[in-house]
This record gives sequence, structure tokens and C-alpha cells, in this order.
Amino acid sequence: MKKIISVMTVAVMIALTAVIPSASGLSVSAESAVLMCIENGAILFDKDADKRLSMASTTKIMTSLLALEYAQPEKEIIVTDEMISVEGTSMGLVAGDSVSLRELVYGMLLQSGNDAANTVATVIGGSEERFAEIMNARANEIGMVNTHFVTSSGLDDDEHYSTAYDMALLTAECLHNPEFVSICSQKTAKLTYGNPPYLRTLTNHNRLLWSYPDAIGVKTGFTKKSGRCLVSAAKRGGITLVAVTLNAPDDWADHKKMLDYGFSVCKSGLLQSDLSGIRVNVCGSDKTSVALRLSQEKQGLADCDCILLLKPMAYAPVSEGDILGKAVFVSDEKTVAEIPIEANEDAEYLQIQSAKNEKSFFTRLYEKIKEFLFQR
Repeated sequence: MKKIISVMTVAVMIALTAVIPSASGLSVSAESAVLMCIENGAILFDKDADKRLSMASTTKIMTSLLALEYAQPEKEIIVTDEMISVEGTSMGLVAGDSVSLRELVYGMLLQSGNDAANTVATVIGGSEERFAEIMNARANEIGMVNTHFVTSSGLDDDEHYSTAYDMALLTAECLHNPEFVSICSQKTAKLTYGNPPYLRTLTNHNRLLWSYPDAIGVKTGFTKKSGRCLVSAAKRGGITLVAVTLNAPDDWADHKKMLDYGFSVCKSGLLQSDLSGIRVNVCGSDKTSVALRLSQEKQGLADCDCILLLKPMAYAPVSEGDILGKAVFVSDEKTVAEIPIEANEDAEYLQIQSAKNEKSFFTRLYEKIKEFLFQR
């Protein structure tokens, strides 16, 4: 059998790493702002992104994430006066209402209900203070080094602050939670809660969902101290962008400009890799190796590198479509996509035809004696 060197790891460059044009011409009204590409974590634009500022109701992004990560999101809660004794915006809860944690997330992300946030804090943490500790521990896991939570709703406190960059990190984490994305992207939602429960319609405060075609969320915020705060996300092709502004008088316009700029410099395309000269060895077949192909078409960042991770050898039989490795697409040292690599042909078992040996003299003699003794 012809010897073929096994391929374990092959790096194939499919494009040069993107060079982001200068965003010096981009100006925003915000005191602090950042624009991040979720796929590779690249910062496409920033303005004092590490400045600590209060972030108003965008705080509820963290509160909502913790509620969805709680072991019992369907848990039914009977609302008490203590849970809803909080000022500001509301989803309309009153003492005695029956509501689930998941419905409270709708109340926070769409209606920005402070009553919903305070109820979540009481149910999960036992108190606002204990829940703030949980929020800060989760923030530490995410890498939000310039953030400190005090309230679950975002009401002002001197020790309640974050940064545009940290809020982008938090949002990136949330966008990996399909249920979070499903909720924050809804313009309206019909929920049933109360005492007795009855059907209600909640409307999302995020105007970008109506005015920016690619918008998928995320959260508005406002207090007199914080000013207008906004966290938005938009997805086009295989690219997801997150924009954050803190204390932005013209936040809607800021976000449209930032997102438009982001999509102009982050191009999406079909993720591809040339596998025509790469094969995987096959043992136990009349074929020494099999050709390969990507198992699917997938959109993503057009400018990234591809690393092929392949089995050193496959054992017959190999069927077309069998998975033999994966293509890992990387940008700025971060994995942005993975696509399985499969066999592009069959390789059957090696069929060995054994030659028939002639019978020995003694074997033939034994058979003759056996025939004579047992014949009738």
C-alpha cells in the first residue's frame, strides 16, 4: 500500500486579517460609547469606553440574564408588597399577582419594569443586597472589571456604575442565550399574569426595533443622573454588532450611525476553505485516502483565517458524509465559527481473495478411508 502522510492539523490562510479603517470621522453625542463585533470581540469604535458612569435601566440586562439562568424560569411567583415597593417604570404588578420568572424578564426587557426587577431580586437573592452580590459575581465571571451593581433595576446609587465596554461584554454574553435574544428582539409580547391572570400586551421601548431593519435588541435606560442610555444589537448576514452609549442626548441617531459604520467595515461572506489537495488516510481499504469537503455552507466574517483539524487516519469502511474533522475559522485569535469536514467519497473494506490450497496426500487418504468405511 502506498504510504501517505497523515494530516493532523493543517493551517490554511483564506484571507488577510481585516484592517479596520479609522473611525475618526464618526462622532456621537454620547459621553461614552463603544461598538463591538461579537464574532471576534473587535472594538470598531469607542469614545471613553472605560469611563465609569451610571447606566440606568440597561442594568436590567444583567438582571434578566440571571433570571433566565435560574434553575426554575417557569417558577410561579405570588407577588408581595415588598417585591414591588419600588419607584419608576412598571409592568403593572400588584400584590397577589401570579407571575413567572420568564414573564418578569419580558417585563424588564420590553417595559423596563422596576417592579419586575425588584421581584426577581427578591425571589433569587432573597433581598436586593444579596442579589447585587450575585450580579457582581456574574459580572466578574464575564470580565466586567469596571462595573459594580447595587440595584437590580438601575435606579441611581453612587456605587452603581459600569462602562460602555463592560456593558458590551455583558451583552455579548447575553446574546449567546437564545431565550434572551428571543425576548429582547420582540416588538410586542402577549403575556398572561395577574390575580386572576389575564391577557396583556407589552410593548418594547426600544425604537430601533422599528426603525433599524437589522436590530435584534437590546435595552433602553434613563434617569436624571444617568441621562439617556442605550444598548443595541443588530445582525446582518453572519455578523452581529453591539453598540452601547451612556449619557447620549441623541442616542437613536448615535446607534444608527455606529451600526451603519460597523457593517461597512465588517463584511460578511460564505466561509470557505480549499480542500482539493488535502486527503485523510484510510486503513483497511483498497483506497489509500479519501477526499474531503465542508459539510455545510455558513455565513460569517469574510476576513478570517481557517485552521483544519483532521483525523490522522480513518478505518474502512468510510461512507461519503462521514465526519473526519472540522474547519475552525479564526479572527483576532478568537474562534468565530466551526464547520464539520466530511468525506467526499466512499472507501470500502479491502477484499482479499485467498488462493485455494491443494489437499495434502494424508488429507486425501483420510477422506478415501472415511468414504470406504461409511459407504453402504
